[in-house]
Amino acid sequence: MTGKPQPAVGTICLKGEDVLLIRRGTKPLAGDWSIPGGRIEFGERAEAAALRELAEETGVTARLVGLVDVVDAIFTSRTTGAIARHYLLFDYAAVWVSGEPVAGDDADHAEWISLPRLAELALWDETRRVIAAAKEMVSKSST
Repeated sequence: MTGKPQPAVGTICLKGEDVLLIRRGTKPLAGDWSIPGGRIEFGERAEAAALRELAEETGVTARLVGLVDVVDAIFTSRTTGAIARHYLLFDYAAVWVSGEPVAGDDADHAEWISLPRLAELALWDETRRVIAAAKEMVSKSST
């Protein structure tokens, strides 16, 4: 831990009404569903990181539509309650271009999730919020 927030990206990739989600294979949140994403590398632009992480974790390529929001993801230690990790997440809306989801990198599963199934998954409230905002952004960009 550096004692500073770590810049990271998330990519809300949409294909029609479905959203691409991964099940995390590593900490933090191993086993939880989330949007594909990860740390921004030194010298890398956030937009490039969003597309790179999407490809690494899912094998999918997409076209970015825009920045949805910047979200603080702050994780505390289960034993001490102290802040253990702090990510500053730049979440982008994207539209699928090619590829079928195949889990890679630190994801252990990747798939297109329909709206009815999305409602059944245990997701972080912020994840639900940015997915809804991304759907609205993509819908407005295609009109």
